[in-house]
Amino acid sequence: MPPPPGPGQSGATAWSRAEIAANLAGFARLQPATAGLRPASVAVCVVEEQGRQCLLITRRAPRLRSHAGQWALPGGSRDPGESVEDAARRELAEETGVELGPDAVLGLLDDYATRSGYLISPVVVWAGRVTSELRRQASEVAQIHAIPLADFDVEPELLRIPESEFPVIRLPLLGGHLHAPTAAIVYQFCRVGLHGEAVRVAHLEQPVFAWK
Repeated sequence: MPPPPGPGQSGATAWSRAEIAANLAGFARLQPATAGLRPASVAVCVVEEQGRQCLLITRRAPRLRSHAGQWALPGGSRDPGESVEDAARRELAEETGVELGPDAVLGLLDDYATRSGYLISPVVVWAGRVTSELRRQASEVAQIHAIPLADFDVEPELLRIPESEFPVIRLPLLGGHLHAPTAAIVYQFCRVGLHGEAVRVAHLEQPVFAWK
């Protein structure tokens, strides 16, 4: 896999809301009909901090029954009758305190089926400069971080494991690694939203510890 071009392709260090929205509008999203999976939405939330575009990444609380302590995008299961976009905005508000209207939605990425039984629909939203303090939902979220987009807009690591024929994807994060499903979604956002490339990630594998 060749390394991606630099930020903004033209050497810029920032991407505009209009640029990301236009790239997402030209993307043909895939929605696989996967029976038996629980529908969920996550918010790929772009915020501005100190002149840089960042993504909000959370660390799940250590006492959760599933995926405790793992890095994640704000999100969760959809309520009956709730739209993909509304669920993402609701979960974002509940987990981080960032409340956005429907006009903040820039577009959607491909659905991603997880090994733990969810079908995740990623919703890209633009929060811009968040004037109020982030407020984590203590029962579900241990930490909230705003990570510069440029930190994620890099060539991913693709690892081989004996349990799967597909490569495990991971991205750098705060001295460690961000794993799939979140790494797959963030990688697709960078390629599609920032660079306008129709990159697919449904085949990219999760580490075995995330299979349950």
